Amino acid sequence: MSQQPATAPVPDRQPLDEYAAASVLAYAADQRAKADVLASVLEDIATNGYPSPETGVLWETARDAHLDRLADGRPPVA
Repeated sequence: MSQQPATAPVPDRQPLDEYAAASVLAYAADQRAKADVLASVLEDIATNGYPSPETGVLWETARDAHLDRLADGRPPVA
């Protein structure tokens, strides 16, 4: 995904107000950060191989912890 703005003007677009534009930019930054985390995990796996199952967390344990956080109203762990 390119971080460069479009170079040619795009016809028939409606400008956003400053609050909507800031919101869209914040959302884009959040999504880019999530993609960067995923890319770094995949790069680590490609470089070092899969993690040992003995050192990981069972998906059931991770799921239950996440459901507990949701029930308590706490934000998810990033």
